[in-house]
Amino acid sequence: MAFLVAITLLWAFSFSLIGVYLAGQVDPWFSVLIRVLLAALVFLPFLSFRGASVTTITRLMLIGAIQLGIMYGFYYHAFLYLTVPEVLLFTVMTPLYVTLVNDLLDQRFRINFLLCALVATAGAAAIRYDGIDSGFIRGFFIVQAANLCFATGQVLYKRMASQFELPQHQVFGWFFIGASLVACASFALFGNLEMLPATAQQWVILIYLGVVASGLGFFAWNKGATQVDVGTLAIMNNLLIPAGILVNLLIWNREADLLRLTLGGAIILLALPLNHWLLRRQT
Repeated sequence: MAFLVAITLLWAFSFSLIGVYLAGQVDPWFSVLIRVLLAALVFLPFLSFRGASVTTITRLMLIGAIQLGIMYGFYYHAFLYLTVPEVLLFTVMTPLYVTLVNDLLDQRFRINFLLCALVATAGAAAIRYDGIDSGFIRGFFIVQAANLCFATGQVLYKRMASQFELPQHQVFGWFFIGASLVACASFALFGNLEMLPATAQQWVILIYLGVVASGLGFFAWNKGATQVDVGTLAIMNNLLIPAGILVNLLIWNREADLLRLTLGGAIILLALPLNHWLLRRQT
């Protein structure tokens, strides 16, 4: 749980950094490429080429390709059509994707996880913003595609973590290698060489996002995902919304409805004890 809370606070800054300093200024495919390559470099020194089975390596690369490589492709493009608060708001469906993907893999339906995800979603939906532009529909579906990739990766990683032959930090590099393969192919096919970073500030932000937000962040988040139940994991996904909007408001002076932000955050927090209560009843 501590890992998830810490990374929620860390990632709260990432949304605004991308939306304010990179979106529309730096080619999104290049941003994705640099971010995942730097993240991969963080874990290369720990990567063990012996002891991990081919199955583990292949699955980790596939999860990285989905949760990071493909997800980032959608995620960065969403900022071309939506504001930072809108992107955050449209991630409200992530908890539902987490629970539904998990239930799909289990081939059963667990109402307690879905109920908690719905409560968290209701809390996030209470945070509304006006001024949605003509790119609303396109941006909405782009964010949903990113949400589905992020949720699928979390569930798959959580389910296979117990099968690792080595400590997580010794195999997690394969996760970023899988994402890097997707990012390299995407930039080669769709990248715009005329929109490379032009300022030192943009390079510093990309380095921070790659090394800290992605490298350390995704490792800690996925490790935290293995230590909580699926219901708590789904709820923690939506805590990013009020945290990200609050950072955007306080630092970049974006307009926000503080009453709705407070109300939505409170509803999301209420979903946590509800989830634990339902689990106790179930056992």
